[in-house]
Formats: sequence, C-alpha cells, structure tokens
Amino acid sequence: MAQRGGSADLPLHGGRVPEWLAGRMARLGAIIAEAITAEYGRDEFLSRLANPFWFQSFGAVMGMDWHSSGITTSVIGALKRGLKPLESELGLHVCGGRGRHSRKTPQELVEIGGRVGFDGAALAAASRLVAKVDSAAVQDGFELYLHGFIVADDGKWVVVQQGMKDETSTARRYHWQSEGLKSFVEQPHAAIEGVGQGTIVNLTDRRADRARSASVDLLGSLGPDGIVREIGRLEGRPPEEEVEPLLPHLVMPAHHDVRPKDVLLRRLHASLGAAADNAPRDFADLLLVPGVGARTVRSLAMVAEVIHGAPHRFSDPARFSMSKGGKDGAPFPVPLKVYDETIKVLKYAVVKARLGASEELGAIKRLDAQARAVEGKVSGPSFYGYVDEEWRRSKEYGGRTVMDDARDKGLPLPKWAKAG
Repeated sequence: MAQRGGSADLPLHGGRVPEWLAGRMARLGAIIAEAITAEYGRDEFLSRLANPFWFQSFGAVMGMDWHSSGITTSVIGALKRGLKPLESELGLHVCGGRGRHSRKTPQELVEIGGRVGFDGAALAAASRLVAKVDSAAVQDGFELYLHGFIVADDGKWVVVQQGMKDETSTARRYHWQSEGLKSFVEQPHAAIEGVGQGTIVNLTDRRADRARSASVDLLGSLGPDGIVREIGRLEGRPPEEEVEPLLPHLVMPAHHDVRPKDVLLRRLHASLGAAADNAPRDFADLLLVPGVGARTVRSLAMVAEVIHGAPHRFSDPARFSMSKGGKDGAPFPVPLKVYDETIKVLKYAVVKARLGASEELGAIKRLDAQARAVEGKVSGPSFYGYVDEEWRRSKEYGGRTVMDDARDKGLPLPKWAKAG
C-alpha cells in the first residue's frame, strides 16, 4: 500500500448505528483483522487501514452505509469494541473515536504504553500533532470531530481522522501511517479523503517548505505590513516546475441508492462464480456448519477479497455492499442470518488456524484466488436482477434496516426509503 493513498468525496450523514448491526460489525471486523494478521502480519493490517479505498470497502462489507461519512465512525467504533478482548493476542490497540472519545486518545496511549512497553508519552504527542496538522497546517475548511489512533505493541501506528463542513454537507477523511513517516509537517499523510473545495492552504505539501520556514521568520522579524507584503509575494509567484503526481481519487456520490455504475459487474460476477464453483469441493468442512448455504458462501467470497485482495481491486467500494447490504436498505436490507453464518464460518476457520489447522482459512483464500482467475470469463445476473432477488428473499434471510426500527416506533421514513 502506498504511503499516500489519494482522496475521496464523502457525503456527510448523521444518525447512529443500531445495536443489532454495531455488535455484528464489531465481531466481523475483529475476525477479519485476525485473519489478515494471521496470513500477512500485523503491519499489513495497519497498512490496509491507511488505504482509503480498502477502508471504505471494509466498512461496506460489514453492512454500513456504502458511501457516507458514517463508515469512518462505525469502522473505528467496531474495531475498538471488537479488538479490545484480543489486545494481548494480536498486539493491536484502538484509541480515540468521535467527539469526547477523541480527546481521550493521549491518555489511552500513555496507559497502554505503560502496560506493553512502548513510549506512550511520545505517541500521545504524535496524536496531538497529527490533529493539529489536519486542523491548522491543512486549512481546507473541515472541522475535525473524529480521531482514531490504532497502535501495535511495537509502537507502529495508523491514524484515521475525519472533519466535516456543515455548509456543504460533506466530510473529509485523513489517513496517517507511521511506517515511512519522516516528518509530521511535510507530506505526512497516507491519504486524505474528501470533497474538492478549490484552493486550500496546505502547509504540509513538500512545495510549502519555504512557506513553513518563512512563517517562523515572519513572526519573529516582520510587523503586520511586512506580513501582508510577504503574503502578496507568495500569492503572485507562479507555481514551481515540480508538479506533484496525480493521486487516485475516490468519489463517493451523493445518491443514497447503489446504482449499476457504482459496481464493476465483472468483479461481482467473479465472486458469484467462484462461490458456485469452489463451494462444493473446497468448502466441505465449512459447509457442515449448521445453516451455511450458497448465500453465505457468496458473502464469504466478498469477505475473502477484503482479507486477501490486491489494492487495485477496491476501486469500487459499492460492490462490497452487495455482500451484506446496508442498514438503510441500500442496496438491500442487511441479511442477519447470512451475517451471523458468515461470522460463524470465519470464526471457525480462524480458530482452527490458531490451533495449527489452516485448511479452512486456506479455503477462504482460494475462494478469492478463484474469483480473480474467472473474472471476465463468467456471467451472472444483472445488477438489478441481483438486488431484486435480495429484496425478494429478504425475509428469508432475516433482512433488517433502520427503517424497520422507525416503523416500529411510528417515526417518518426518509424520502429515499424503499416502500414495503
């Protein structure tokens, strides 16, 4: 994963994640983290969290709103809750969160450092500096409200934090990674996600080195008139010849429903084809788990890609919402029975691997490999055919949305809610 991952537009959504989904997200998120660390190591899991495309796909495969700012809050919350019991085993700790929880990050780091041996005070200082950089050195109009600090026992860390801009109803997510970080004030981000806002002040850009130095000099040697003259000189100076290469740009649209253009159908067909071809011969033991059927294996195929997939395969995060749907019914209700069976199968495979029997976890890896092998060679249902089938069988799968909760309470439904 590249140190700098790109940017993305994120619609700003409010509300809370209901407990029927939050608890499942915590369990599934923790199991996926276990599987990645078992197969690729702890550093790889941190690198994936620093990749904005993978992070968005990770949230979508867990049934969260596929495109909104809420994925950031819910994923950080799910990991903090799900990884807490596994801290000593995995050596991973999730600090901070939204609002008042973000302000507790330095204290949490000091406490964890005292237990496991890293310099908690130094990391607490890093946490404060990261927040300062994204609120002061990068002046893009977004007010920070979430700060998540994920740290390993060896002191390596990733920060995911997010700001909002109320007047445009947009959010921007910033990714930091300690691996390869040489400076907090010159190009420190693994990625910045957010809607384009035109010209911004970004004093962390490598081309702003002179501006950073000049800022210190100006404060010490120039009065107000000198500062005004210097600003004018900087604004009138043509850009330097060295141009920063274009970065990948993830655009999460404003529309709430998932549409065909949001999903690379050939990859969806590959997942479905791999599930159909591999399940009968490669999942014999897993299929003996009570309740596991074809729909659960299709879900596992997309989870397998989140665990094993190459970075370029996360360019369409909406596709991963086709695994567990979304809490708001987009693209379809969260199939709770399928969700629980997916957790059960993954947990079984991870536990067996922990005991030295990796065949089941290997079968899930082969499921991802098979999907890549058949991509472009298999066909499947149309986008709307797939979604309509999920809605038709939603009751059978235990489908649930926040609209069901609203109906139970007699509350009005949002305008985009599907009737029924």
